Amino acid sequence: MKNDLYDVTIIGGGPAAHSAALYSRRKELKTAMIAKEEGGQLLYSSEIDNYLGVPDVEGFELVKKFRGHVDKYEPDKLEDEVLGIEKEGSEFVLSLKKGEELETKTLIVATGAKWRKLDVPGEKELTGKGLSYCTTCDGPLFADADVAVIGGGNSAFEGIIDLLPIANRIVNVDIAPEPIADPVLQRHVKESDHRQEVELEKYYGHEILEILGNDMVTGLRIRDKNSGEEKEVEIEGIFVEIGLIPNSQIVEDLVEINDAGEIVVDCNSQTTVDGLFAAGDVTNVPEKQIIIAAGEGAKAALGAYRYLIHQ
Repeated sequence: MKNDLYDVTIIGGGPAAHSAALYSRRKELKTAMIAKEEGGQLLYSSEIDNYLGVPDVEGFELVKKFRGHVDKYEPDKLEDEVLGIEKEGSEFVLSLKKGEELETKTLIVATGAKWRKLDVPGEKELTGKGLSYCTTCDGPLFADADVAVIGGGNSAFEGIIDLLPIANRIVNVDIAPEPIADPVLQRHVKESDHRQEVELEKYYGHEILEILGNDMVTGLRIRDKNSGEEKEVEIEGIFVEIGLIPNSQIVEDLVEINDAGEIVVDCNSQTTVDGLFAAGDVTNVPEKQIIIAAGEGAKAALGAYRYLIHQ
């Protein structure tokens, strides 16, 4: 069956999606918001201190604030997954996993991104058996353990900061010759009160060859890119923190996608298809930050509103 025709439908549940829903409803547009889970990557974030006006907040608490604010304006929320999108004339038809179809005049894709994987032997087999992609989620399970954090960017250093009060030893491995995390995060690690208590080993310029272990992670096999020397590092847990992959697959046959897999948008959050907008980490807008995603969600909603009133 097909639902009533919506003015705007938003796919996603993170900051960009919530902001888009808020602005759409404030323009009194008939709005649907489709997500398997509200919150996105925020649900896996610990302390957030760079969202303007809301200092020192846990990710889950910020999600609750977003949800409560948006719910005041009563968009239709569907806990579902979009399996396919077709454009029929000037409208879009969305096929949902639970069997229904939804028709909408405009569409905002705010599907965010997912964790990037190493694609090495042992990774798939040992995921959930000592190998994790979320330090915030699983870090407390490794109290007093020897762990590895893979990566040298902000995600990796945030993971190290989370683990410093918990772990016995932290091994930091990255393929790049030097860390690229923000200086403030590198300084936080260096000056942490826990640095005297926790051994921190660094292997930069090293590639991961294999995750070792049978029933549980027991170590890493790494190789020095310059010398070619291989080494096995004994550890009990691994946190892969090497960035995100945009969740753009649902529209990859409809709109322009760049080499990074991001949806290409203009300054109005418009894609290459009329009436189809995108916002947040799934797009080519630089800097994947909560406040930027929220702003882009607002822009996408206002862009959809302008599109509708000119039709």
